[in-house]
Amino acid sequence: MTPRSRVVGGVDAERGEFPWQVSLHMKDVGHACGASLINENWLVTAAHCVKDRFDGRPSMPSTWEAFLGLKTQKESSKEVQRRFLKQVIPHPNYNYDTYDNDIALMELERPVIYSDFIKPICLPAPQHIFEVGKQVYITGWGALREGAATILQKAEVRIINQTVCNTLMGGEITNQMLCAGVLQGGVDACQGDSGGPLSSKEGKRMFLAGVVSWGEGCARKNRPGIYTRVTKFLGWIKEKTGV
Repeated sequence: MTPRSRVVGGVDAERGEFPWQVSLHMKDVGHACGASLINENWLVTAAHCVKDRFDGRPSMPSTWEAFLGLKTQKESSKEVQRRFLKQVIPHPNYNYDTYDNDIALMELERPVIYSDFIKPICLPAPQHIFEVGKQVYITGWGALREGAATILQKAEVRIINQTVCNTLMGGEITNQMLCAGVLQGGVDACQGDSGGPLSSKEGKRMFLAGVVSWGEGCARKNRPGIYTRVTKFLGWIKEKTGV
């Protein structure tokens, strides 16, 4: 069971194609996780990105910087906005061993300014069902086989039946998790992309179906990627953010 860190089997994303994609940089490390912009003040990411396994405390907001509007890492174009963080809120029931409830919120120190390259992703309704077989998108920088991708990568995967996924993954899939991938292998979100979005297109809008969480190996046959199921956490998100 490993956190995810790269998009494998993907292609370069166009600038502004996934304008809610955030790159979270850890001080003195650089790009460490992804996140999704849900309004001008708040990001959604994975709890395992921000909570220390050994002392159980969330990382200090000062540990992180959020970059929005990026296409390539290390660029400094006028489209890019950098923000410091005001607070980091991992889900109180996050489980380090099973990755259950692997979701966290981050409040920006000041709001972002929306543009063609920086826009929020929609949150789904609580009753929204992402149908089995539906095509969804994974995005991130992470690492392509070896080393980090400099250009934002995107890949298409499909929602996988929960029961099938639970069988494939040895009974480790909870109701708070969502499975997506290509069962023959070759496409996946693996470690750097942790916390990033699983995006689903519905009409002309894109919805946040999942948060990149964990998997076994990378792009292996019959080993789908596992995502935090966002519809299970809408009440908690609203309570903390008002979104």
